[in-house]
Amino acid sequence: MSDGIEYLPPRVWTWEKPGRGSLGSINRPVAGPTHKAELPVGKHPLQLYSQATPNGQKVAIMLEELRELGHSGARYDAWLIKIGEGEQFGSGFVGINPNSKIPALMDRSAPTPIRIFESGAILVYLAEKFGAFLPEYHPARAETLSWLCWQTGSAPLLGGGFGHFYVYAPNKQEYPIDRYTMEVKRQLDVLDRRLADSDFVAGPSYTIADMAIWPWYGQLVKGCLYGAAEFLSVHQYKNVIRWADQVSARPAVRRGRQINDAPETPGSILHQRHIAAIRLRYRHATEAHRKRQ
Repeated sequence: MSDGIEYLPPRVWTWEKPGRGSLGSINRPVAGPTHKAELPVGKHPLQLYSQATPNGQKVAIMLEELRELGHSGARYDAWLIKIGEGEQFGSGFVGINPNSKIPALMDRSAPTPIRIFESGAILVYLAEKFGAFLPEYHPARAETLSWLCWQTGSAPLLGGGFGHFYVYAPNKQEYPIDRYTMEVKRQLDVLDRRLADSDFVAGPSYTIADMAIWPWYGQLVKGCLYGAAEFLSVHQYKNVIRWADQVSARPAVRRGRQINDAPETPGSILHQRHIAAIRLRYRHATEAHRKRQ
């Protein structure tokens, strides 16, 4: 479809490969693995398979916060899943997350490993497992879970809606950009009004709600997401900016946002937390698979 020409949907939609736009090659209308690929396993109790997108950063931040508190059981190996290259469609990853989205976590601390997928579910699982960042008192717990679910319900409109049409779509169109810009600004206003009366999103204490919301909305108002700070007039949301700065200053947050970053920063010790020899074996196996394709 060209700009200015109205799109008339066909009676029956069919999939045209490859897809259009910068993300077209990884989008498809069917589930399941596209290739056989085992996942590496390190020596620690928790195995994180992810990439440092906003959703991926949530869990890495949580794990770093737990390490900051001294929870030895929260030691983990982090493995980069390059979603731009379709690694989330490998059989090993699909076995953990049938939805083929990062992040995914395996808890191998028990005799029978437990898989957890979807970022919100992983945050709740870890909070309950270690008794941290999720209040036990019911009103505070309910508030935290409410804001966590607010994020998981709202962020697709920010990422898949605004971010897609503002940055990734093959051509810029006024209607979808206006539609999702209005919604993102409404969400920022919701958050700004809440933070006018509260140090953190769910109350006076830092919780998994902050860990879930900051990678999206905190980085958005700091100009680190979609290059859209000026377009969205984020300076209007002073309470969100104050909170974003407060969360950004936490050492665990600074570390967590680097975990499973891609491409790897030369010399970085935070890129992936695992034994280099295991990483090398996995890399060789992955390269061998790609050569066979």
